[in-house]
Amino acid sequence: MQQIDGYTRLCGLIGNPVEHTMSPMIHNTLAQKEGRNLVYVPFHVEHGQVRKAAEGAYALNVLGLNVTVPYKGEIMNCLKATDAMAERIGAVNTLVRTDGGYKGYNTDMMGLYRALCSEDIRLEGEEIILLGAGGAARAVAFLCASKKAARVYLLNRTLEKAGQVAEEVNRTYGYECVAPIRMEEYARIPSDKKYLAIQATNVGLYPNVEDAVITDTDFYAKIHTGFDLIYRPSETKFMTLVRENGGQAFHGLKMLLYQGVIAYELWNDTRVSEEDALAVYEKMKAEMGIKD
Repeated sequence: MQQIDGYTRLCGLIGNPVEHTMSPMIHNTLAQKEGRNLVYVPFHVEHGQVRKAAEGAYALNVLGLNVTVPYKGEIMNCLKATDAMAERIGAVNTLVRTDGGYKGYNTDMMGLYRALCSEDIRLEGEEIILLGAGGAARAVAFLCASKKAARVYLLNRTLEKAGQVAEEVNRTYGYECVAPIRMEEYARIPSDKKYLAIQATNVGLYPNVEDAVITDTDFYAKIHTGFDLIYRPSETKFMTLVRENGGQAFHGLKMLLYQGVIAYELWNDTRVSEEDALAVYEKMKAEMGIKD
């Protein structure tokens, strides 16, 4: 058991709800492995109290904070500075202590990229199918363009929303990367090649584990690799359909891992070894009952 004393640094998570978060496991395990005098705890923050929470944390010398739903956008009004990528995405999930206030970062997308790389999945030069046009999908679209993906087919039920995301990403990066398509018109995607598909909607999230935004096998025949941002359940309907049609599929637990690892690195000005990161990942899988 770690001894908490006057030198212990505090980090934490603000959100609503936060009771079932796995973030304390990530950060407290890393601190223990490194022998770092640091403790990470979740803070349930009520609506309307976000600014007070951030200012109070800074006044209490809290080293850093993660931010989860529903405050990733609202927290941006409470910061001294914001990282350029987080500004483009319009969401912050990590606060790093600086002189005079916190600076905001988005480690979700950096975490996704590191998770993809760990599975030898490329974004650079790839043609990608992205499902959804909400906040998570918008962030993924920015990530893909920032890594010079060849094309992102952005599928969404509402074409107007997909079009808004595409226009903003394409304008930001100066090339026609993102192409908006209605979800039901997925047949417009050329069938002479196979694609990386990223599932960025909440469809299939527990307890609606038998749902998928598209169920037609013709769609899944286009996919060589499917990555679902959802990690609970660890086998979504989307993943099952990808595998049944010959592709490989991954859940989002490594994204959760690496977004936490990157936040930890930012707070402590360190680099976590891959060995230590994967040791935490094994603990996370055990906690969720994942066998693979």
